[in-house]
Amino acid sequence: MTDQSIKSLLASSTLDLHSYEELYKHFHSHPELSLQEESTAATIASHIRSLNAGYELHTSIGGHGLAGILKNGPGKTVLLRADMDALPVKEQTGLEYASKVTMRDDDGLAKSVMHACGHDFHITSLLAAAERLARMRDNWQGTLIVLFQPNEERGGGAEAMVKDELYDKIPTPDVCLGQHVMALKAGHVGSKVGTIMSESDRFKITLFGRGGHGSMPHRTVDPVIMASSVVLKLQTIVSREVDANEFAVVTVGKLHAGHTENIIADEAEIRVDVRTQKPEVRDQVLNAVRRIVRAECEASGAIKEPLIEKSAKFPMSINDEAAAKPIEAAFTDFFGQRFDPDIACSNASEDFSILGTSQNRPCCFWFFGGVDGRTWEEKEMAGRLAEDIPVNHSPFFAPAIQPTLQTGVDALCVGALTFLKNS
Repeated sequence: MTDQSIKSLLASSTLDLHSYEELYKHFHSHPELSLQEESTAATIASHIRSLNAGYELHTSIGGHGLAGILKNGPGKTVLLRADMDALPVKEQTGLEYASKVTMRDDDGLAKSVMHACGHDFHITSLLAAAERLARMRDNWQGTLIVLFQPNEERGGGAEAMVKDELYDKIPTPDVCLGQHVMALKAGHVGSKVGTIMSESDRFKITLFGRGGHGSMPHRTVDPVIMASSVVLKLQTIVSREVDANEFAVVTVGKLHAGHTENIIADEAEIRVDVRTQKPEVRDQVLNAVRRIVRAECEASGAIKEPLIEKSAKFPMSINDEAAAKPIEAAFTDFFGQRFDPDIACSNASEDFSILGTSQNRPCCFWFFGGVDGRTWEEKEMAGRLAEDIPVNHSPFFAPAIQPTLQTGVDALCVGALTFLKNS
């Protein structure tokens, strides 16, 4: 890259995003569940090919993952990542392009599907950045990788791509960069050095009772009562066992037992999500979950030991100083007061960092806001941000298309150009 600043360089190399706004609406109205992102991946691949920009495209990596490589002379290799999968959520935004899609999940059950976490913005931002950076190739040198990852929501996509010989197909990057749209004021960006997102451990827990007639509970061991006791007791881990100065969350996201009113079921299923930010706190909480589940089953007279199965795991997301400090300087120069260099660590989790840590390469992740500025200011003034602003995974989550999309594209371009400099 020349001595011209990134800010002035991007100001002279704008990209009309109108077609990308329409592409975003397409992705939003055609979401696909984790491990089923076939049409999404095909649309991405078709778009990259249509750019005729010289990207070397590799598809079907770790499922429906894909990556494009743009080689532009000697220099560093930068990987930009976007995730592709959607959630089993019934959309209630009222948008004209709202999802009406249903798909069958792994259990064969029909589920409404929605891009309730903003991955549609991530895809579209990265595609636009891929075009913009390709057009600007006279102003930088090195190798750019645009990677589209499947199955982020269940924590397996990044690892699956790595295990499917990702780095035999693409160059090992010098730095990995990623981003996530959040319920923050649109146009604003935040990052930090160090831990930026929590670790997550998820479990499927099966409790075993003895079923029977609803009129004869004395002849049964009711797994509904057993599960209810477990759910209530799990809530005491954070409130009564973890030091109040430490961070931990224990959420029961699913409880299922039985099929009708007059039959007491044989078993109950609980799905538990644990979030922590320190290894020692994680160990404490996970041990408490296991202890409580087993003790409540024994107290209820369960016919056998509970089955505790790990269903997903996300690593802690840590921004390495070698990547985060240059990004901080570049974002401060480009976004000015709209950039927060010490944003609060998020309770949410990501598997993005596996793309870097698996190769001992530094990573940097940041957030960008999607809430309409006027709406944000009104709710902030009324003291109702928490009550009235839908967050990720809500059926009402609907980021404003602009300036959200422009910010996402700008952030990726600034991030890439930070490292794609002349040797």
